[in-house]
Amino acid sequence: MNTRYIAFKVLFAVEKDGAYSAIALNNAIRENDLNPLDSSFASALVYGVLERKLTLDYIIGQYSKIPIKKIELQTLIILRLGVFQLLFMDKIPDSAAVNESVKLAKKLKLYRASGFINGILRGITRAEVKYRLPDPDKDHIAYLKVKYSCPEKLLKLWMNAYGKSITESLLGSVFGRPRLTACVNTLKATADELISELAESGVRAEKSELDANALLLEDTGSIESLKAYKNGLFYIQDMASQLCVRALAPKPGETVIDVCSAPGGKSFTAARLMNNSGRIFSFDIYEHKLGLINSGAKRLGIDIIKTAVRDAEKDLDFNIEADRVLCDVPCSGLGILGRKPEIRYKKDLLDSELPLLQYRILENSARLVRKGGVLVYSTCTLNPDENINNVNRFLSSHKEFEPLALDLGVERLIDEPDNALTLFPHFHPTDGFFISAFRRISL
Repeated sequence: MNTRYIAFKVLFAVEKDGAYSAIALNNAIRENDLNPLDSSFASALVYGVLERKLTLDYIIGQYSKIPIKKIELQTLIILRLGVFQLLFMDKIPDSAAVNESVKLAKKLKLYRASGFINGILRGITRAEVKYRLPDPDKDHIAYLKVKYSCPEKLLKLWMNAYGKSITESLLGSVFGRPRLTACVNTLKATADELISELAESGVRAEKSELDANALLLEDTGSIESLKAYKNGLFYIQDMASQLCVRALAPKPGETVIDVCSAPGGKSFTAARLMNNSGRIFSFDIYEHKLGLINSGAKRLGIDIIKTAVRDAEKDLDFNIEADRVLCDVPCSGLGILGRKPEIRYKKDLLDSELPLLQYRILENSARLVRKGGVLVYSTCTLNPDENINNVNRFLSSHKEFEPLALDLGVERLIDEPDNALTLFPHFHPTDGFFISAFRRISL
């Protein structure tokens, strides 16, 4: 199966059907039994085109007499793939980028479009100056939008929230895949033992500076096929999520509630910190997602997790008071654009209803915390309305809680209260993430 055709199919599914890039790509790689080299090429094409979609369309628009909005979707995707190979992939010969794009069009029976595609791509190869970005002195937002393929509304949000310097550094971090981080299952192995076992499978692993039980991985291939994974020696979890559970600080023997827990990584980390002693109630609104938690816990040798369906926003009938409650709410995902680049193009990217939902979940979750207990609120996004503004609103309305200072050994990039921490991909480096902690002081 032609690798470019596979990449095309994934991109078409993302664009037309709203498929998640990572899931669609992994399925395509598995179904077509791609070798590591072809898998890497397909991944580079898919993520590269998604990361630079606005940039690619801007460049195509400089060569096409047909407006971008009027170019048929299949043709446009082929053009994006071709332009990406020509301008942003060093090892692809121009002739291959052009010829394979034309072949792909013909394979899809886009015979009339094949000439159009050929003309634009060859025009780029002949041009002395391939393209020009908007003038940053005349319109800095337009310049950033095209250079970093970032929608204007997101640019303005980050500029207003974090300033020009942080925003531009943040934008630069969304190109390329973030390194995978493994959390060592200390119930079964030490970090050094896992590093040695992974090395036997050809996987390079090094300890994170933020946590000795967090390993940065390279050359993994299929994670699920690794012996160490099958034996439950680790699970994949970004350092930001591990820091989030460290903020919760669960102790052996305690009762912990994870209100929006699927796929279970934070519950697993809590169980590890508790030495598999105590109780963890892992809830999710979707029953099918609970299976991911149960199977993961079984693989890891964790038996203190109890799963159940529960609506974190509305369900009130729960009579257990917890020592620790983790409220990791659904969010816009602006902190994980490096992993899910298509998120930035969503029409409802800055949904004004989302912070209200998050706040209702936070309020409802607060009911579950015993006096003296800890509540942690977190998101994987970079949006003050979903983060610090919800925290400030909660503290002003709930005097039974006080802010709890976070001491996670992580330098802050922005000015924020000591009970809140915003993590930035370009600085920490982790996923973009927000963590805040509270302690119940009265009933």
